[in-house]
Amino acid sequence: MARPPGPLLLLLLPLRFLVHLAAAGRPCGPAGLPRDTVLGHLGANIMLTCQDEVPANATVLWQVEEQGAAGSWGRQLAEGNTLLLRQLRYKDSGHYSCSVGSHLLRSLRLLVAEPPETPQVSCYRRSHDKDVLCEWPQQRKPSPGTQAMLWLKRRFMAENATEQQCHYLSKARKFICRLKVPPDTDDTKHLVVSTCVSNSAGGSAGKDKIITLRSVLRPDPPVNVTVQALEKAPQRLQVNWSYPPSWDPRFYWLHFQVRYRPEPAPTFVEVRPRLLACPLSVARLSPATCPLQVDQVTTTWLDIRDAWRGMRHVVQVRAKDEFGHGTWSEWSQEAVGTPWTDPWELTSEMEPFSSQVPTEDGTYGVTMSPRLFEEDDANSAGGSVMEASTHPVASPYAFLVTGGSLLLGIALFVGIVVRYRQMWWTSGQETTKPEGEGQHMLVPLSLPPPALSDTPLLSHPAPSAPGVLHITQADYSSSGQ
Repeated sequence: MARPPGPLLLLLLPLRFLVHLAAAGRPCGPAGLPRDTVLGHLGANIMLTCQDEVPANATVLWQVEEQGAAGSWGRQLAEGNTLLLRQLRYKDSGHYSCSVGSHLLRSLRLLVAEPPETPQVSCYRRSHDKDVLCEWPQQRKPSPGTQAMLWLKRRFMAENATEQQCHYLSKARKFICRLKVPPDTDDTKHLVVSTCVSNSAGGSAGKDKIITLRSVLRPDPPVNVTVQALEKAPQRLQVNWSYPPSWDPRFYWLHFQVRYRPEPAPTFVEVRPRLLACPLSVARLSPATCPLQVDQVTTTWLDIRDAWRGMRHVVQVRAKDEFGHGTWSEWSQEAVGTPWTDPWELTSEMEPFSSQVPTEDGTYGVTMSPRLFEEDDANSAGGSVMEASTHPVASPYAFLVTGGSLLLGIALFVGIVVRYRQMWWTSGQETTKPEGEGQHMLVPLSLPPPALSDTPLLSHPAPSAPGVLHITQADYSSSGQ
């Protein structure tokens, strides 16, 4: 068994009926065509008929009325009971008439028009004290006589909607409507925006859009964006900008976002200045209670610290409400700047490229500019294209000196290693021998002979010392024999 609807649902059904009834009271259809008016579509063919029956001997002449500074006159077109117009254009609209001699048979108005496009509405508000602007783009120029209307009313309220007429901007190719906002309007209440575009060829109604004054807040882009280089900082750029004229910073502030890219890079890098770590209302009353400075929200500059050396950068800035309401603004116009470059580096890079080739007579050729090495014309019959190099050419003498120094250092290092290795081996051998091994005591073979004057010729032999070889005179004399 189905559950009966609750009391809240019973109350909402009449409100929804009233809302649809109010919307139904705004018809959006083609305007009624007056009598003797013929509608033709752009680019189509149309045939105009003078009368159903024309005498056989009568000559019917067609002409169209044209307007000029001197007034209006008739321009003759063709003869016959019918007139065929091909590939209609907007300028073909006008009054056509057919006659026999001076007798007018019929006069009609041709209107060339196209049914209007269905509007895709978007609304925005440039600041808290500005009117709401609603607009929608057009793929093609609307037909002459096209009218666009907009209605605004509070949601779920059975009240008459406020009607606003919209205007077409030919340069921007869009319709735009301005909605007056009363000063006491609550920016959180929901509003319903309805649109209708119609002309003689038809009418088209856009889908109702639900908005609040807070949600459609979208500031204008920042202005006066500049990019400056910082002296002796080859990777830093300082970006400065100003509030848009439509936003008064005395009452509400903005958050900003910066994006930049080096010109060779296809994508942007986005940077957001730091925000406050406490509510902005507290920061205004007591700045000392916030961990970050208050001017981080209202600052209109940013220091880029990772710019590419020597490259030109493209920078843009956009803004948003300080409380995060609404959407970001469009990106500002592009500003360009290049980081600081050391004059000495710039001078070295600008030195001419030397291409000196020794000739047969021992001399060298002239110094040629890099522009001589640029790409040849596409129609030239030359072979491969030579490109000048901006890097300096290393001298062979530098390689010789460097290589010789390196070899000398290696030889010295090897000699020192070998010398210390021998000393280490010798000291190791000495420490490993046992005590007394390899040591020999030098012992004299005999005592030194005494003087002849003091020694008798014949004497008794004295006891010899142990381990000493003793030779007597007899032995000496006998050995001498």
